[in-house]
Amino acid sequence: MDDVPSNLPFNAGSAESSPGPSGASGSSPGPSSTVLAIGTRKGLWLATSSDRVTWELRGPEFAMTEVPSLAFDARSGTPRLLAGVRSEWWGPNVAVSEDLGHTWQEPQEQAIAFPEDTGATLERIWQLRPDTAGRPGVVWAGCEPISVFRSEDGGRHFELVRGLWDHPHRPQWGAGYGGPAAHTVLPSPVDDSVHVAISSGGVYRSDDRGDSWDAFNSGIIANFMPQEYPEFGQCVHKVARDAGNPERLYAQNHGGVYRSDDAGDQWISIADGLPADFGFVMLAHPSRPDTVWTIPLGSAGERNPPQGRPAVYRSTNAGEDWERFDAGLPAYDFNAVLRDAADVDTADPAGIYFGTRGGEVYASADEGETFNLVAANLPDVLCVRAVRT
Repeated sequence: MDDVPSNLPFNAGSAESSPGPSGASGSSPGPSSTVLAIGTRKGLWLATSSDRVTWELRGPEFAMTEVPSLAFDARSGTPRLLAGVRSEWWGPNVAVSEDLGHTWQEPQEQAIAFPEDTGATLERIWQLRPDTAGRPGVVWAGCEPISVFRSEDGGRHFELVRGLWDHPHRPQWGAGYGGPAAHTVLPSPVDDSVHVAISSGGVYRSDDRGDSWDAFNSGIIANFMPQEYPEFGQCVHKVARDAGNPERLYAQNHGGVYRSDDAGDQWISIADGLPADFGFVMLAHPSRPDTVWTIPLGSAGERNPPQGRPAVYRSTNAGEDWERFDAGLPAYDFNAVLRDAADVDTADPAGIYFGTRGGEVYASADEGETFNLVAANLPDVLCVRAVRT
C-alpha cells in the first residue's frame, strides 16, 4: 500500500466484491452521510457512504505512521476528527482535522507529554475520548505507559491526571500482550465519575473527575494470577456503558465477559451463550438500553474466530442471551479484531463497523444482522470510528 496515492477512492458493495475505482477524489460527504475513519499500522483511511452499503475510500493519510486511536468530536455540531498518531521517527502526537480528514493540524511539540518529575516518556496514545456535551472542551486520553491525560481545549494540549499516575497500585500493574495500556476512558454522562480500564491492571473509577481513584474488579477473574479474584491486576480488554442506565457497564476481559449494574462495584458473568469468553471488542448501543455486541475469539492461545468462522454476537437483554450474526462475512477468516477496531454509529437502525488484522473492514446498516465489505488489503486495522454527518 506504500505506493497508493492519498486521494485514491475505492468502492465496495458487498463482501464478495473487490475494491475498485469509483468517483472523484476529495469529495465531501453529502447530506446524511456516514464517515468511517480507519486507523492502521501504516496510515489512516477515510470511507464515506450515503447508504452504509456502498463506500468511497480515500487514503492513506499519515503514510507509514501507526494510528492506534481516533475520535470524532461532534459536540459543536460539525464533527472534528482527532487522531493519536505514532511515528517511528517523531514519536506519538495528537493530530486534529476540522474538515473530516482533508487537512490536519499537528502541533510541533507533543500535545501529550509527561512532566519531567515522572521520568516517563510517552509511547502510544491508546484512547481518545471526548467528554459529554456539558464539558465541550474536555477530551480524555488513555496512554502507554499506563496513564490518563485530560485536555480542556478540545485535544490540543493535555495534562497528566496525577491521581491515577500516583496511585499506589501503579508499580504492580503489568503489561498486556500489546503493551501496558490505559485503553478505555468512560466519563459519566450524569455525574463526576470516570471509569478507566487498564491492561493489565483492571477497572478503576474516580468519582471526582480524576483526583482520586479506586479499583472496581469484584467478580472479575484473573486465572493467570496466583489469586483468581484479586483486588486489581485483571487484564480488562474493553468496557462499554449502557445507553439507558449509566451505572450499567459491560466488559470483555482476557477470559470472561461481564456486566455490572452498579458502576463497577460488582461484576457478574454474561458469557453463557457465547462460543468463547475471550476477545477484545465490547460495544454498547448508543440509544437503546440493554443492547450490546461482542466479537469472540477462540482463546488467549488461539486468537482467531472460533473454528475460524467470524461472527458478531448481539444481546438485546443485557447479556442474558446472545444471537450470532455472520451474513456477508467470510465463511473462514483467521484474523482477530482488536479492541478499538470496532464501533457503532448513532443512526436508527445503528450501524456496526469492524476491521481485522488482515486489513478487511466491514459495515452493517442493520445493527449487525448483515455486513458489507468497506475495504480490503489494508494494513493491520487498529482503530475504527464512525460519525454521521
